[in-house]
Amino acid sequence: MPKTLALTALLLTTSLPVEAQQPSAAPALTLKHDEGTATIRKNPQRIVAMDEEALGWLFALGLGERVVGLGSTYLNPGDLSGGKVKADVLNSGFYKRGKLNGPAYVGSWTAPNFETLLALKPDLIVRLTWDGNQNYDKLSRIAPTVGYKEGGPGFWQRGLRDLARVFGKQVQAEQLIKQVADTNRANARKLQAAGAFRRYSKVVVLAPFTGGSNWVYSSTRLIPDLRAVGFRDGIQPSKLSLGVGAQVSDEALLGLDAKTLVVLFPPGAPYNGADAFLKTPVGQRLKAQSVLYVPEDFSPYSGPLVSIRNSNDLTRLILEKVK
Repeated sequence: MPKTLALTALLLTTSLPVEAQQPSAAPALTLKHDEGTATIRKNPQRIVAMDEEALGWLFALGLGERVVGLGSTYLNPGDLSGGKVKADVLNSGFYKRGKLNGPAYVGSWTAPNFETLLALKPDLIVRLTWDGNQNYDKLSRIAPTVGYKEGGPGFWQRGLRDLARVFGKQVQAEQLIKQVADTNRANARKLQAAGAFRRYSKVVVLAPFTGGSNWVYSSTRLIPDLRAVGFRDGIQPSKLSLGVGAQVSDEALLGLDAKTLVVLFPPGAPYNGADAFLKTPVGQRLKAQSVLYVPEDFSPYSGPLVSIRNSNDLTRLILEKVK
């Protein structure tokens, strides 16, 4: 067995708790999160963000420079060089919203690269999670790991507040959460003054995927921001997938009334099926009451930075629609 693989096997099967493997100089705190409980030394210096959601929280707290490893489902081999994310990629889309110093690519949500993670020697791993997600135990043996379910109520606020405690940035976190609420209130007043709710009292966030499947987000992913500015739900699925939303039929979409605004919110490339959807009979039928909202490349779905952008950009699009 190669030496690196042997080391991986040893560390991933050891019963020694992570906190017992770490230096005891820094004070520690215990966080109860959606995957368990983690004991973390305060003010970690080497962080792994297993996805863009976690990265967004770290960016908001000004901690991007401490991210030594980044996981993503968006990145492909052409975005990498020597196992690290290329500088031009880091200077594009959502990644340029924070300071990143050439983090190593550590795989995707479902397929983390444990050898790379071990070599990075992180002192904190942060990730989004969902029912049935795997590898928490393995990640926790490498470094204290915290995970937050996207479908949980106020999940990004909890994640942000927990990280703020770890880094002593509680005041900054509360200011960010208040800024989101203030932004939504200001935009609600703009929409009310323009008569937007007289024309569209309800809203549906529709995610058209390549391949023809369409999903309605009804828990997270843009819909909380639209509710916050004053819209009611146009569709309420009875059963959600991963606590986020549900696949929707063409018949359900054709049943939407004219007072329901359809916000087309396609997933990131290569999953963006918005253009194809708009060419379908259903897309053509809904075109007059639809707006297309395309997120930045590599963007998370939620978090304070994203909510502020969502609220402002969607308000602008809707005001243009109702002129």
